[in-house]
Amino acid sequence: MPNRLANETSPYLLQHKDNPVDWYPWGEDAFAAARLFDRPILLSIGYSSCHWCHVMAHESFENESIAAVMNAGFINIKVDREELPDVDSIYMTAVQAMTGSGGWPLTVFIAPDGQPFFGGTYFPPEDRPNMAGFPRVLAAISDAYANNRQEILDNSKQVVDTIREQATPKKIEGSVDESLIFGSFTQLVSNADLEHGGSQGAPKFPQPMIYELLLRYWKRTGSTQVLDIVTLTLEKMAHGGIYDQIGGGFARYSVDDRWLVPHFEKMLYDNAQLVSLYIHAYQATKKPLFKRVIEETLEYVTKEMTHAAGGFYSASDADSEGVEGKFFVWTSDEIDSALDSSDSELAKAYWGISEEGNFEGSNILNMPMSLPEFLSRTAHQPADLIADIERVRGILYQERSKRIAPGIDDKILVSWNALMLKAFAEAGAVFENDEWIATAEKNARLLLDQVRDENGLLLHTWKATSESEGDARILGYLDDHAYLIDALLTLYEATFDFSYVREAQAIADQMIERFWDIDWGVFYDTSLEHSKLLVRPRDVLDNAVPSGGAIAAMALQRLSVFTGIAEYAEKSETSMKALIPHMEQAPSAVTSWLAAVDFLRSNSQEVVLIGDESDSVISEMKHELRSSFEPNRVLAGAVEGSSEPGGSPLLEGRSQVNGKATAYVCENYACKLPVTSTAEMLEQLGLI
Repeated sequence: MPNRLANETSPYLLQHKDNPVDWYPWGEDAFAAARLFDRPILLSIGYSSCHWCHVMAHESFENESIAAVMNAGFINIKVDREELPDVDSIYMTAVQAMTGSGGWPLTVFIAPDGQPFFGGTYFPPEDRPNMAGFPRVLAAISDAYANNRQEILDNSKQVVDTIREQATPKKIEGSVDESLIFGSFTQLVSNADLEHGGSQGAPKFPQPMIYELLLRYWKRTGSTQVLDIVTLTLEKMAHGGIYDQIGGGFARYSVDDRWLVPHFEKMLYDNAQLVSLYIHAYQATKKPLFKRVIEETLEYVTKEMTHAAGGFYSASDADSEGVEGKFFVWTSDEIDSALDSSDSELAKAYWGISEEGNFEGSNILNMPMSLPEFLSRTAHQPADLIADIERVRGILYQERSKRIAPGIDDKILVSWNALMLKAFAEAGAVFENDEWIATAEKNARLLLDQVRDENGLLLHTWKATSESEGDARILGYLDDHAYLIDALLTLYEATFDFSYVREAQAIADQMIERFWDIDWGVFYDTSLEHSKLLVRPRDVLDNAVPSGGAIAAMALQRLSVFTGIAEYAEKSETSMKALIPHMEQAPSAVTSWLAAVDFLRSNSQEVVLIGDESDSVISEMKHELRSSFEPNRVLAGAVEGSSEPGGSPLLEGRSQVNGKATAYVCENYACKLPVTSTAEMLEQLGLI
């Protein structure tokens, strides 16, 4: 018989609905039961694509005898960390304070008042060397809670103090200036792997936020060393097994130091951030490889990770048929069966396929040689070879599609969708791809129209119930608001549809009203209306995704330029001041904040285009403006005579000169004379 999770929408929770464990979802019902029966709470946190979450579920939560012990002695709560990041953040901090490490599955024992007193991650179903089995842990916790309750709760109070301390910012007297950016340089590059890219050692994570900041540093300084570090990393990742050479898209991380062996799950947020990073690297270098990666990754998202209503799914699993990576790897014989002899020979050479394999007897496809190097060793004409590789890739994709695919976590998270919305919008603008822009606009309409409550408040998650409708729930977090504001402003720059600025402004006003801490001058992660936890969380550090506070700081600066409202920029700078100690002491943990500092302290540059989008001069101007990496430039535009953009200081009073397409260039709060040719515009920008 299904348990209480049967009524949830999270794929992760639904994976556990038939467990013999009497699971509760997070909520007052569970805590009331804990008080009523005087039992500790066993809190289990994970997510749908987590490999070791699946392992522990199979070994312990599907085990009738272990489940019986859990049901008899505990109130058991299952949480999807992606649905309730605030709960995950607090109890992950607790486990890290208790054990020195953390991860998922996260297993935490808490009192009915929410106080954590013991925790860990994965526990095996029986005792193993240097690792207590889960039944032993359950028995020990039950005994301690029954017989030494006050002692264990007293001992755990310092854990709660640690959580509260981490959520409290430090008052700082100082200025937010560009020295913070230059001061970060040594730490950011000192750990660079100059052979394989990324950071030294293993495992290797993509860390797009670090490389975004390094690109900004290169833009400021012209440092070829920095640009080389970025391009090496992106090239090695694109050539490695962390990149799906057949289907496109990046896996979560590489377990080795060469980007070869991935943890095979694919996360929406990784791919969104990496598309944006590859766009910027392409603007800086014009490397065809980077453009190909962008195209293939967005194709993957469009084909495999997009709902008919326009939402982007959260993740695909690492496992299929219970085996990690089975869907993605190939034996030499499988390649021979799928292709004729000449194509098979090409595939094996190009993607490093051997009889012995490079992963448990099979092959993770990768590129041992770059395309130019491969071309130099063959007699093929470049165009013919590229066409052949693409054709063979298509055949292998079709052949692979016959396999049992990894599971898809099909919930739609506003924050992660906003990251991908931004990627599609920017890629569409830079590469003049209307389909990508249309994809971004469709996603924006879904988030704005369907992922709100009856009071118009932004919600966090949406799960489809049909091709066009779905169930939205859980109040939106800071990440949801900040990321969406930022994405909508990028979508405006791609479309010149000012309604997106107005939507961004409305969300920003709600965010300030409901998340801003007046006393400390920073944003909370949760709103006034969220349920109260041990502390009101405020995670200012970048993790797998950028800090919500950092993106809020960046988005509010941009919004201030578009709207002329100074309060947005003031809130942004105030929040940055609280992060000065982090920027000085641990810059690699706050690179998104440093990017916001770069925007704040850059030579501001705004360009406004007035004219019909069908005008060839307007098209030429947009092409030139988008062809180079200019992270701190703001681009606006409107059709002559349009009343739509009323209220924007960038657009008011701007009209065509002599009926011609016109560009207005402003730098450092001073505007130059309007010009009507692309060459004049570029000259004013110092680009020719």
